[in-house]
Amino acid sequence: MTDATLHLPTLPAELVRELAAVVGDGSLHIERAKVDEFKDAYWIPGDETYAAAAVVQPTSTEQVREIVRLAGRYRIPVWPHSQGRNLGHGGASPRVRGSIQIGFQKMNRILEINEELAYAVVEPGVTWFDLYEAVRAAGHRLLTPCPDLGWGSIIGNSMDAGHTYQHYGADYMLPTGLEVVLPDGDLLRTGAGALPDGRAWHVYKRSLGPSLDRLFVQSNLGIVTRMGVWLKRLPEAYAPLVLSVGEDEDLEAAVDTIRELRLAGHLEGAPALFSTLRASHMLRDLPVAASHQLTEAEIREIGERTEVGAWAARAAVWGDPEIVRAKVRRVKEAWAKIPTGRVEARRLYAPDEYDEIVMSADQIMIGIPTLKAIETTPDHVAHIDVAPVVPLQGPQVRSMVETARSLVLDAGANFGATVVVTGERSCVVIIGIRYDRTDPSDARAAFDLAKRLVAAAGALGYGESRPHLECMDLAADQYSFNGHAYQRFVEKIKDAVDPDGILAPGRHGIWPTSYRAARG
Repeated sequence: MTDATLHLPTLPAELVRELAAVVGDGSLHIERAKVDEFKDAYWIPGDETYAAAAVVQPTSTEQVREIVRLAGRYRIPVWPHSQGRNLGHGGASPRVRGSIQIGFQKMNRILEINEELAYAVVEPGVTWFDLYEAVRAAGHRLLTPCPDLGWGSIIGNSMDAGHTYQHYGADYMLPTGLEVVLPDGDLLRTGAGALPDGRAWHVYKRSLGPSLDRLFVQSNLGIVTRMGVWLKRLPEAYAPLVLSVGEDEDLEAAVDTIRELRLAGHLEGAPALFSTLRASHMLRDLPVAASHQLTEAEIREIGERTEVGAWAARAAVWGDPEIVRAKVRRVKEAWAKIPTGRVEARRLYAPDEYDEIVMSADQIMIGIPTLKAIETTPDHVAHIDVAPVVPLQGPQVRSMVETARSLVLDAGANFGATVVVTGERSCVVIIGIRYDRTDPSDARAAFDLAKRLVAAAGALGYGESRPHLECMDLAADQYSFNGHAYQRFVEKIKDAVDPDGILAPGRHGIWPTSYRAARG
């Protein structure tokens, strides 16, 4: 047992009293068992490197401001999380041991749903399920977004550059207009929200002068307590698609074909292309494959039996029935040019037929949140993701995939990857490493493999997009152009707005001056 395990962090008694006065005793947790409920469930068992000192759950923006002010007074960092569901990336755990976790589970109000302009405004505790159910209950004919799992926070996912797969998932267009608590407790509203009665706050993405919204994505410069979310009209027709290739040799053709379909406007949103084992899980709702390393023959058998082949994409077409049929026809024509290409386009759905949709992949693409991916994963199986950004070109995706495959197989694990098409010119190649979270040695081996993958991707010119806590500094080190000019510039901003490093020090490799010497 290490010193970190024996001597777990606590807060000064006076700070505990002051925090309780702000949020109430029921929203402040300092008991170790309760604090541990908010730790990363996928971290190495018994390792307390990222242990928090307390968890506080505010119910208003004003409470958040006061919590930040108190933390600054006591020089104790805070680490905000929304639902704490950031599995595979560190969950709710803080980068700096002994931080106060600010959990937003109780700030869960949907502040507005504007059907005419097709947007919503949410607090950070609002989940994808919450928004979907509220829109449906009100009878609004609006398509709500969602990622693979619906239990997470809309703001939390967006502020960590998480993926959704509908129209505004492409190029991360979903968030518009933020309310932000700054590291000194001040309050900022971005865009037209800077006007005292800014009526275009959640409908216009730019500002007068520099636009700041994206400055708060994956940053430690502010805490988002309110955000606009762009929605779409429910389409008259919806066609879920599965686009597969039977042989791994056709991966490049699949990637290039998806790019051209996106550029031509025949595919929208964010299609996701899965390797065999991921596809059988994500597209067929089958349980996670065996934990032991499978042979090529066994993987091929799974691909053939489930009809996902070597790679299979989840995609969709939305719109008027005649337009949807025309676009599906174009997709089929393009995919037929791939030697082993196969298209599943079983039917078109009207909005009053969505209850007939059975497969989670088809539900997700029309914005119906689900938990199927976690429900079909054994409880002891955890994962860590490494997600480099790659140009949407077949040969470049192949280069990243083969590098990752070699490292994963050499480590004795099963290779699984997802190519999320984040726009018309780029994708994120997500390499998922699965391990037994009850086994410390297996878990540690998984994190070591993740670090090798981050470094290997960086050597190829592909930067990690959403690193785990354990990999944040390593991922930031890859962005080293001109003596880390990017990092040096962001550190100057951090030092200007948060000189004491109160807000999430170390998040994605950005440290204030007071921490840099220890890091270096």
